[in-house]
Amino acid sequence: MVQGTTVDLKELVMSSGTFGPPEVETIRSAISKEHGQFGVLRDLVGELDAQEGRSPANSVRLGICLYLLGRFRRAIEVLSSADGGAITLYYLGRAYFAIEDFNSAVEAYGKAKKAGFDGAWCDMGTAESLRSAGRPAEALKVLDELFGPIEQTAEYLYQRGSTVAAIGGNPTEVVALYERAVEIENNHAGALFGLALENDRRGNDEKAFELYAKSAASFPAHVGALLNLGILYEDHNQFDHAQKCFERILDVYPAHPRARLFFRDVVAAGGATIDPWQEREKEKLAQVLKVPVTDFELSVRSRNCLQKMNIRTIGDLTRVSEQELLASKNFGETSLIEIKEMLLAKGVSIGQFAHEKRVDEEVDTSSLSPDEQALLERPISDLNLSVRARKCMNRLGLSVLGELVRKTQDDLLECKNFGVTSLNEVREKLTQIGLKLRGE
Repeated sequence: MVQGTTVDLKELVMSSGTFGPPEVETIRSAISKEHGQFGVLRDLVGELDAQEGRSPANSVRLGICLYLLGRFRRAIEVLSSADGGAITLYYLGRAYFAIEDFNSAVEAYGKAKKAGFDGAWCDMGTAESLRSAGRPAEALKVLDELFGPIEQTAEYLYQRGSTVAAIGGNPTEVVALYERAVEIENNHAGALFGLALENDRRGNDEKAFELYAKSAASFPAHVGALLNLGILYEDHNQFDHAQKCFERILDVYPAHPRARLFFRDVVAAGGATIDPWQEREKEKLAQVLKVPVTDFELSVRSRNCLQKMNIRTIGDLTRVSEQELLASKNFGETSLIEIKEMLLAKGVSIGQFAHEKRVDEEVDTSSLSPDEQALLERPISDLNLSVRARKCMNRLGLSVLGELVRKTQDDLLECKNFGVTSLNEVREKLTQIGLKLRGE
């Protein structure tokens, strides 16, 4: 697994060997030493996520690695349906904490403790969740009940220091707790950030800068440390370093509002003409939009409906509306929910790019006279169709004759409540003015 100082992440993530706290710590440490390994982990997780018939053990690996990547909601989804073991429940708690669902985090930590995960670590997670939920007194009570070797760990000292600070305790005691934590574990991100913040408040700029930098070098890095360090770099016109700080946040939290704002500011201040983060996000999105819908385990009904509507990729789904899907025969609310959940897992939604609507095969109007072109621009209402046929036109979003003649008979028959009688009616009306449906 380890050769010299190089960690084989593929062996860790994709093998069938044990996967517990030591392996998670190895991954964390490897990325701390070389942040480029984050991209390696992301690629491996994508490969693992695409596996069909994933074993329960691999689901646990996937869920934990998704948590490490910062894809917390997807991690919750995977871990919630995994094996229900102790480590699964513990990282479910970590993921809930990350999305600030503190009550669910406390519940998950309690279940993890009952399932056999280290009780002290579960209690510290519970204390952190209670403190973050604005209940520091309860958090301190949980920490007070811990005793023994756990009291000498960096994590315990950090949690206690943060809790005392939240209650408004003695700043000297808070600093002492953070310092003891760093003595035990010199790269503890939280304790380093706490010390940096205290020095920052006291005007000890150089010391604060040093501590922020040390905190930011760990993985997962403290977001506050990366933000503050980036701001300090920007203040000193070190725009490249500032940009890297904000990029690291956005790698894990793509929608982080402050990081996105600061990133754009530093790109503009540094004179860059291309926003590399946005370019990378566009590339990732482009790859997602190309994924064929056949890659997903959809019901037969949903699959057939999409095929009839000529929807082949995720991109096609982002360019149609819910109304258009529901207008299709045999496509109901159940199928719609199934499709929405599939897209949610990929970070997109139905109709997201409806402004880039798919265009049906164009009718060549270059050889038409002005009168003939004007005919195609006439509203469909001029046909005086029956109520049933009109409703189908509305469901399909058709408003002018030029849009109607781009449709085939199959396109129309696919519309709910539109049968052969309505089709013949439309054909007859079009024939009367010298037009036909596509393919006729």
